Amino acid sequence: MRSKRVGWNRTGRGKFFTAAAVCWLAAAGMAIQTEAMAMEKIKVAIAQTRCTDSDLEGNLEKIAEKVEKAAAAGARMVFFPETADLGWVNPEAHRLAGPVPGGTVCARVCALAREHKIWIGVGLYEKDGEKLYDTAILVNPQGEVVLKHRKINLLAWLMDPPDLPGRPEDISAVATPFGRVGVLICADSFEEALLGRMREQKPDLVFIPYGWAAKQSEWPEHSFSLVKTVQKAARTIGAPVIGPNVVGRITHGPWTDYTYEGLSTAADGTGMSLVQGRWNTDDLILVEVEPGNVLK
Repeated sequence: MRSKRVGWNRTGRGKFFTAAAVCWLAAAGMAIQTEAMAMEKIKVAIAQTRCTDSDLEGNLEKIAEKVEKAAAAGARMVFFPETADLGWVNPEAHRLAGPVPGGTVCARVCALAREHKIWIGVGLYEKDGEKLYDTAILVNPQGEVVLKHRKINLLAWLMDPPDLPGRPEDISAVATPFGRVGVLICADSFEEALLGRMREQKPDLVFIPYGWAAKQSEWPEHSFSLVKTVQKAARTIGAPVIGPNVVGRITHGPWTDYTYEGLSTAADGTGMSLVQGRWNTDDLILVEVEPGNVLK
Protein backbone atom coordinates (compact mmCIF):
# COMPACT_ATOMS: atom_id res chain seq x y z
CA MET A 1 0.00 0.00 0.00
CA ARG A 2 1.38 3.38 -0.95
CA SER A 3 0.50 6.82 -2.21
CA LYS A 4 0.76 8.19 -5.73
CA ARG A 5 2.57 5.35 -7.46
CA VAL A 6 3.21 6.38 -11.08
CA GLY A 7 5.35 3.80 -12.79
CA TRP A 8 5.80 0.40 -14.39
CA ASN A 9 8.95 -1.38 -15.40
CA ARG A 10 9.05 -4.15 -18.00
CA THR A 11 12.14 -6.24 -17.34
CA GLY A 12 14.15 -7.02 -20.45
CA ARG A 13 12.40 -4.55 -22.71
CA GLY A 14 14.00 -1.38 -21.42
CA LYS A 15 10.83 0.61 -21.04
CA PHE A 16 9.72 2.68 -18.09
CA PHE A 17 6.47 4.61 -17.76
CA THR A 18 7.43 7.54 -15.55
CA ALA A 19 5.58 10.33 -13.85
CA ALA A 20 6.83 12.52 -16.69
CA ALA A 21 4.95 10.37 -19.20
CA VAL A 22 1.74 10.72 -17.21
CA CYS A 23 2.22 14.50 -17.09
CA TRP A 24 2.87 14.56 -20.85
CA LEU A 25 -0.39 12.72 -21.50
CA ALA A 26 -2.25 15.17 -19.29
CA ALA A 27 -0.71 18.21 -20.94
CA ALA A 28 -1.47 16.89 -24.41
CA GLY A 29 -5.12 16.35 -23.60
CA MET A 30 -5.92 19.15 -21.17
CA ALA A 31 -8.25 21.72 -22.68
CA ILE A 32 -10.12 23.16 -19.68
CA GLN A 33 -8.36 25.85 -17.68
CA THR A 34 -11.36 26.97 -15.63
CA GLU A 35 -10.67 26.99 -11.90
CA ALA A 36 -12.60 24.29 -10.05
CA MET A 37 -14.91 25.12 -7.21
CA ALA A 38 -12.79 24.80 -4.09
CA MET A 39 -13.53 21.83 -1.85
CA GLU A 40 -11.63 20.13 0.91
CA LYS A 41 -9.35 17.39 -0.35
CA ILE A 42 -10.20 13.85 0.67
CA LYS A 43 -8.09 10.72 0.83
CA VAL A 44 -9.38 8.12 -1.61
CA ALA A 45 -8.27 4.49 -1.95
CA ILE A 46 -8.23 2.76 -5.33
CA ALA A 47 -8.48 -0.99 -4.75
CA GLN A 48 -6.77 -2.77 -7.65
CA THR A 49 -7.87 -6.31 -6.83
CA ARG A 50 -7.00 -9.63 -8.42
CA CYS A 51 -10.28 -11.26 -9.48
CA THR A 52 -10.69 -14.95 -10.25
CA ASP A 53 -13.68 -15.78 -12.44
CA SER A 54 -16.58 -17.37 -10.50
CA ASP A 55 -14.64 -17.49 -7.18
CA LEU A 56 -17.28 -15.50 -5.33
CA GLU A 57 -16.05 -16.21 -1.81
CA GLY A 58 -12.39 -15.69 -2.64
CA ASN A 59 -13.10 -12.41 -4.41
CA LEU A 60 -15.22 -11.19 -1.49
CA GLU A 61 -12.35 -11.93 0.87
CA LYS A 62 -10.06 -9.76 -1.27
CA ILE A 63 -12.63 -6.97 -1.23
CA ALA A 64 -12.89 -7.21 2.57
CA GLU A 65 -9.11 -7.09 2.94
CA LYS A 66 -8.85 -3.95 0.81
CA VAL A 67 -11.68 -2.20 2.65
CA GLU A 68 -10.01 -2.90 6.00
CA LYS A 69 -6.64 -1.59 4.77
CA ALA A 70 -8.19 1.50 3.17
CA ALA A 71 -10.01 2.41 6.38
CA ALA A 72 -6.88 1.82 8.48
CA ALA A 73 -4.98 4.18 6.16
CA GLY A 74 -7.51 6.95 6.75
CA ALA A 75 -9.28 6.81 3.37
CA ARG A 76 -12.80 8.25 3.35
CA MET A 77 -13.78 6.33 0.21
CA VAL A 78 -12.53 3.12 -1.43
CA PHE A 79 -13.27 2.16 -5.03
CA PHE A 80 -13.10 -1.26 -6.72
CA PRO A 81 -13.04 -2.37 -10.39
CA GLU A 82 -15.84 -3.58 -12.66
CA THR A 83 -17.51 -6.93 -11.75
CA ALA A 84 -15.01 -7.44 -8.91
CA ASP A 85 -17.20 -10.25 -7.56
CA LEU A 86 -17.28 -12.74 -10.47
CA GLY A 87 -15.17 -11.39 -13.32
CA TRP A 88 -16.23 -9.56 -16.45
CA VAL A 89 -18.06 -11.29 -19.37
CA ASN A 90 -18.47 -14.39 -17.23
CA PRO A 91 -21.65 -16.32 -18.14
CA GLU A 92 -21.50 -18.08 -14.77
CA ALA A 93 -22.84 -14.79 -13.37
CA HIS A 94 -26.30 -15.79 -14.61
CA ARG A 95 -26.20 -18.53 -11.97
CA LEU A 96 -24.10 -16.91 -9.23
CA ALA A 97 -25.17 -13.26 -9.12
CA GLY A 98 -27.75 -11.88 -6.69
CA PRO A 99 -30.09 -8.91 -6.46
CA VAL A 100 -29.01 -5.35 -5.65
CA PRO A 101 -29.76 -4.52 -2.95
CA GLY A 102 -30.16 -7.73 -1.02
CA GLY A 103 -27.91 -10.34 -2.62
CA THR A 104 -24.84 -11.94 -1.06
CA VAL A 105 -22.30 -9.54 -2.56
CA CYS A 106 -24.32 -6.40 -1.93
CA ALA A 107 -25.05 -7.45 1.67
CA ARG A 108 -21.37 -8.15 2.36
CA VAL A 109 -20.28 -4.82 0.91
CA CYS A 110 -22.89 -2.96 2.95
CA ALA A 111 -21.75 -4.76 6.10
CA LEU A 112 -18.11 -3.82 5.37
CA ALA A 113 -19.08 -0.16 4.92
CA ARG A 114 -20.87 -0.16 8.29
CA GLU A 115 -18.06 -2.00 10.07
CA HIS A 116 -15.29 0.26 8.81
CA LYS A 117 -17.34 3.49 8.53
CA ILE A 118 -16.21 4.12 4.96
CA TRP A 119 -17.81 4.86 1.59
CA ILE A 120 -17.45 1.98 -0.88
CA GLY A 121 -17.86 1.97 -4.64
CA VAL A 122 -17.75 -1.44 -6.31
CA GLY A 123 -18.62 -3.12 -9.59
CA LEU A 124 -20.64 -6.34 -9.36
CA TYR A 125 -23.11 -8.44 -11.30
CA GLU A 126 -26.80 -7.90 -10.48
CA LYS A 127 -29.58 -10.42 -11.01
CA ASP A 128 -33.08 -8.96 -11.34
CA GLY A 129 -35.41 -11.91 -11.83
CA GLU A 130 -34.02 -13.65 -14.93
CA LYS A 131 -32.21 -10.50 -16.09
CA LEU A 132 -28.49 -9.93 -15.53
CA TYR A 133 -26.82 -6.52 -15.36
CA ASP A 134 -23.23 -5.31 -15.07
CA THR A 135 -23.76 -2.91 -12.17
CA ALA A 136 -21.84 -0.56 -9.91
CA ILE A 137 -23.01 0.74 -6.55
CA LEU A 138 -22.04 3.42 -4.07
CA VAL A 139 -22.58 2.50 -0.41
CA ASN A 140 -22.46 4.97 2.48
CA PRO A 141 -20.88 4.33 5.91
CA GLN A 142 -24.31 3.38 7.27
CA GLY A 143 -24.31 0.44 4.87
CA GLU A 144 -26.96 1.85 2.54
CA VAL A 145 -26.85 1.68 -1.26
CA VAL A 146 -27.27 5.33 -2.21
CA LEU A 147 -26.60 5.00 -5.94
CA LYS A 148 -26.82 2.15 -8.47
CA HIS A 149 -25.78 2.29 -12.11
CA ARG A 150 -26.28 -0.40 -14.75
CA LYS A 151 -23.72 -0.44 -17.55
CA ILE A 152 -25.19 0.87 -20.79
CA ASN A 153 -22.50 0.43 -23.44
CA LEU A 154 -22.08 -3.36 -23.46
CA LEU A 155 -19.80 -5.51 -25.60
CA ALA A 156 -22.61 -8.04 -25.63
CA TRP A 157 -21.01 -10.34 -28.22
CA LEU A 158 -18.32 -11.27 -25.67
CA MET A 159 -20.76 -13.10 -23.39
CA ASP A 160 -23.26 -15.89 -24.13
CA PRO A 161 -25.94 -15.42 -23.02
CA PRO A 162 -25.27 -11.68 -22.71
CA ASP A 163 -26.19 -9.37 -19.88
CA LEU A 164 -28.62 -6.51 -20.50
CA PRO A 165 -27.92 -2.78 -20.80
CA GLY A 166 -29.07 -0.07 -18.45
CA ARG A 167 -30.83 3.10 -19.61
CA PRO A 168 -29.10 6.42 -20.39
CA GLU A 169 -31.90 8.31 -18.66
CA ASP A 170 -30.97 6.62 -15.38
CA ILE A 171 -27.49 8.19 -15.26
CA SER A 172 -27.38 10.19 -12.04
CA ALA A 173 -25.33 11.57 -9.18
CA VAL A 174 -26.06 11.62 -5.45
CA ALA A 175 -25.29 14.15 -2.71
CA THR A 176 -22.53 13.13 -0.27
CA PRO A 177 -20.37 14.99 2.26
CA PHE A 178 -17.84 15.34 -0.60
CA GLY A 179 -20.26 16.85 -3.10
CA ARG A 180 -22.27 15.09 -5.77
CA VAL A 181 -20.88 11.68 -6.79
CA GLY A 182 -21.77 9.99 -10.07
CA VAL A 183 -21.17 6.48 -11.42
CA LEU A 184 -20.56 5.11 -14.91
CA ILE A 185 -18.94 1.79 -15.91
CA CYS A 186 -15.99 1.16 -18.23
CA ALA A 187 -17.19 1.37 -21.87
CA ASP A 188 -19.86 3.90 -20.87
CA SER A 189 -16.95 6.35 -20.79
CA PHE A 190 -16.32 5.74 -24.52
CA GLU A 191 -19.60 7.39 -25.51
CA GLU A 192 -19.83 11.19 -25.76
CA ALA A 193 -23.59 11.06 -25.23
CA LEU A 194 -23.24 9.17 -21.94
CA LEU A 195 -20.46 11.45 -20.73
CA GLY A 196 -22.70 14.37 -21.65
CA ARG A 197 -25.58 13.01 -19.58
CA MET A 198 -23.23 12.66 -16.62
CA ARG A 199 -21.96 16.21 -17.19
CA GLU A 200 -25.57 17.43 -16.94
CA GLN A 201 -25.68 16.00 -13.39
CA LYS A 202 -22.88 18.41 -12.38
CA PRO A 203 -21.02 15.84 -10.26
CA ASP A 204 -18.06 16.75 -8.08
CA LEU A 205 -16.53 13.26 -8.32
CA VAL A 206 -17.18 10.32 -10.67
CA PHE A 207 -16.46 6.64 -10.06
CA ILE A 208 -15.87 4.59 -13.23
CA PRO A 209 -14.83 0.98 -12.55
CA TYR A 210 -12.97 -0.73 -15.40
CA GLY A 211 -12.31 -4.22 -16.68
CA TRP A 212 -9.60 -3.00 -19.07
CA ALA A 213 -8.49 -6.10 -20.97
CA ALA A 214 -6.15 -6.86 -23.88
CA LYS A 215 -3.95 -9.59 -25.26
CA GLN A 216 -1.17 -10.21 -22.76
CA SER A 217 1.45 -9.16 -25.31
CA GLU A 218 -0.11 -5.68 -25.46
CA TRP A 219 0.58 -4.94 -21.79
CA PRO A 220 1.74 -2.71 -20.15
CA GLU A 221 1.49 -0.35 -23.13
CA HIS A 222 -2.29 -0.90 -23.18
CA SER A 223 -2.47 1.20 -20.02
CA PHE A 224 -1.83 4.38 -22.03
CA SER A 225 -5.29 4.05 -23.55
CA LEU A 226 -6.82 3.65 -20.09
CA VAL A 227 -5.06 6.79 -18.84
CA LYS A 228 -6.28 8.77 -21.86
CA THR A 229 -9.83 7.43 -21.53
CA VAL A 230 -10.04 8.50 -17.87
CA GLN A 231 -8.48 11.87 -18.69
CA LYS A 232 -11.03 12.49 -21.43
CA ALA A 233 -13.94 11.48 -19.20
CA ALA A 234 -12.77 13.82 -16.42
CA ARG A 235 -12.21 16.69 -18.84
CA THR A 236 -15.61 16.20 -20.51
CA ILE A 237 -17.53 15.92 -17.23
CA GLY A 238 -15.45 18.59 -15.49
CA ALA A 239 -14.92 16.53 -12.33
CA PRO A 240 -12.29 14.14 -10.94
CA VAL A 241 -12.67 10.57 -12.18
CA ILE A 242 -11.52 7.51 -10.23
CA GLY A 243 -10.79 4.57 -12.56
CA PRO A 244 -9.91 1.30 -10.78
CA ASN A 245 -8.84 -1.58 -13.01
CA VAL A 246 -8.73 -5.25 -12.12
CA VAL A 247 -5.91 -7.81 -12.27
CA GLY A 248 -6.74 -11.22 -13.74
CA ARG A 249 -7.65 -13.21 -16.83
CA ILE A 250 -10.79 -13.73 -18.91
CA THR A 251 -11.75 -17.41 -18.96
CA HIS A 252 -14.85 -17.45 -21.20
CA GLY A 253 -15.86 -16.40 -24.69
CA PRO A 254 -14.03 -14.83 -27.64
CA TRP A 255 -11.56 -13.00 -25.39
CA THR A 256 -10.49 -16.08 -23.41
CA ASP A 257 -6.93 -15.55 -22.07
CA TYR A 258 -7.05 -11.79 -22.53
CA THR A 259 -5.69 -10.24 -19.36
CA TYR A 260 -6.39 -7.29 -17.11
CA GLU A 261 -3.14 -6.00 -15.70
CA GLY A 262 -4.08 -3.21 -13.32
CA LEU A 263 -2.40 0.18 -13.78
CA SER A 264 -5.52 1.81 -12.32
CA THR A 265 -5.66 5.56 -12.70
CA ALA A 266 -7.41 8.79 -11.72
CA ALA A 267 -7.62 12.31 -13.12
CA ASP A 268 -8.72 15.68 -11.82
CA GLY A 269 -11.48 17.76 -13.38
CA THR A 270 -9.13 19.33 -15.93
CA GLY A 271 -7.94 15.95 -17.18
CA MET A 272 -4.62 15.99 -15.33
CA SER A 273 -3.52 12.50 -14.29
CA LEU A 274 -3.23 12.12 -10.52
CA VAL A 275 -1.92 8.60 -10.03
CA GLN A 276 -1.30 5.22 -11.59
CA GLY A 277 -1.27 1.82 -9.93
CA ARG A 278 1.27 -0.95 -10.26
CA TRP A 279 1.51 -3.17 -13.28
CA ASN A 280 -0.13 -6.60 -12.99
CA THR A 281 -0.08 -6.49 -9.19
CA ASP A 282 -2.75 -6.54 -6.51
CA ASP A 283 -2.52 -3.01 -5.13
CA LEU A 284 -4.07 -0.36 -2.91
CA ILE A 285 -3.39 3.16 -4.14
CA LEU A 286 -3.97 6.14 -1.87
CA VAL A 287 -4.45 9.55 -3.45
CA GLU A 288 -5.62 12.97 -2.30
CA VAL A 289 -8.50 14.18 -4.48
CA GLU A 290 -10.16 17.60 -4.48
CA PRO A 291 -13.83 17.14 -5.41
CA GLY A 292 -15.45 19.87 -7.46
CA ASN A 293 -16.69 20.58 -10.96
CA VAL A 294 -14.80 23.03 -13.16
CA LEU A 295 -17.90 23.52 -15.33
CA LYS A 296 -20.21 24.76 -12.57
